[in-house]
Amino acid sequence: MVKIKRALISVSDKTGVLDLAKELKIFDVEILSTGGTAKMLREAGVEVIEVGAYTGFPEMLDGRVKTLHPKIHGGLLALRENPEHMETIKRNGIGLIDMVVVNLYPFEKTTQKPGVSIEEVIENIDIGGPSMLRSAAKNHQSVAVICNPARYEMVIAELRKNKGSLPKELLRDLGVEVYGRTSQYDAAIFSYLSNYFKGKADNSAVFPKDLMLSFEKIQELRYGENPHQKAAFYKEKGRNEGLVNLKQLQGKELSFNNILDLNAAFELVKEFANPAAIIVKHNNPCGVAEDKSLEKAFVNAWKCDKLSAFGGIVALNRKMDLKTAKVVAKSGFLECIIAPGFDKEALELFKDKKNLRLLELNDLQPIKETDFKRVSGGLLLQDKDSATLDMNNLKVVTKKKPTQKEMESLIFGWKVAKHVKSNAIILTKGTKTVGIGAGQMSRVDSVFISTKKAGKAHTGAVLASDAFFPKEDAIQLAAKYKIKAIIQPGGSIADEAIIKMADKHKIAMVTTGMRHFRH
Repeated sequence: MVKIKRALISVSDKTGVLDLAKELKIFDVEILSTGGTAKMLREAGVEVIEVGAYTGFPEMLDGRVKTLHPKIHGGLLALRENPEHMETIKRNGIGLIDMVVVNLYPFEKTTQKPGVSIEEVIENIDIGGPSMLRSAAKNHQSVAVICNPARYEMVIAELRKNKGSLPKELLRDLGVEVYGRTSQYDAAIFSYLSNYFKGKADNSAVFPKDLMLSFEKIQELRYGENPHQKAAFYKEKGRNEGLVNLKQLQGKELSFNNILDLNAAFELVKEFANPAAIIVKHNNPCGVAEDKSLEKAFVNAWKCDKLSAFGGIVALNRKMDLKTAKVVAKSGFLECIIAPGFDKEALELFKDKKNLRLLELNDLQPIKETDFKRVSGGLLLQDKDSATLDMNNLKVVTKKKPTQKEMESLIFGWKVAKHVKSNAIILTKGTKTVGIGAGQMSRVDSVFISTKKAGKAHTGAVLASDAFFPKEDAIQLAAKYKIKAIIQPGGSIADEAIIKMADKHKIAMVTTGMRHFRH
């Protein structure tokens, strides 16, 4: 056990710290404090000693220097069982500090403020806080170090239980937590500043030489992709965008696979300006439609592949109204519905479907972020595929030109292809999918699957391919199923033969000059 006799309290987030300070005073603990924390405690009737009075040096440089002093760090780092250390601090008039309660300047929150200046960001880089935390954590066998307000309640309980002392096992755990927090803090600073100064003469690399990632756990998940795998959901530190802002209105706990599918569905639904509905199964859309009404968009998305849609994830880009809710309710079993909101009547309609998860996320703006893929022993990093179609790069390469309606449908299909696993083939009519071929090892197989999925609807449809055609066989198959027009990146060594085959079958073909592989 370690008896707490002197504590230093200096916090930016003052949540709960008054209760801890009052508890310490019950056990006659001397409290050192700084600035706003000292003022708050004193006004609440808690006696404190200003750090400046304790060290003999006032706060200076607009508060940049407060606790960087031997009387602070000597009192934290001295090994109590080392006679030389104890003689040294006695000779220099340094008192032992048994507890440090510090949380850091809100750097991550500051960077999220609209229009924040680089000067304000830099002023919110804490120096003294991390230094005290690390000094105390290094000597955790003798010093209690608390960097997380969520720990106060547990510490208070232990103080009461042990009459003002704390067990060394707790001190060890608190010390380890500090290194996690300071590493996250430094990673956030590195990430922000390296991005801010990206492109300057001294830092022109697109990606950093050393990659530092910082995430905080949102929740434990029941299991991962399979029941024998453990899993958790994490949020990127310093950011407050995207799926981490999900608000669950109804239904059982989300699974690992649910979250993956929700992400795939919501990323795709963002592509559309008009009312749109997406149905995703196993990370691939099995139905996509855009229409004047949300109700009709959902019906058209559902009709694309009713069999695969069973047990799927639905994403909408409009608030769900009662009309849409009624057709969704009749469609069969679904895992989740994600939308920017739900009318009260829609929520009432679904209340008896206890297993159906209803999720609200009103965040339809594209997010600029990088894409990570874990590989054995390492990590791949790339820009997120947020590129949109440049209409100036579209080229009609065949003798036959697509009609205006066919061109609109081709562009719709191209947006969908961007979100389908390669090799991806999308058949569309108007602004609805009628057949989707995904994730095949050969492109012609994806064409075959998409036409089979479409049934009779393949006749007169148009086709979008996420990458170029290596051979004419896929064009021949498309012609067999009466496809009217094709959009694809182009760039194959077989382009000339591909175009000739399209001309032979009077299929209009448009190239985009870009591909959308999705592995």
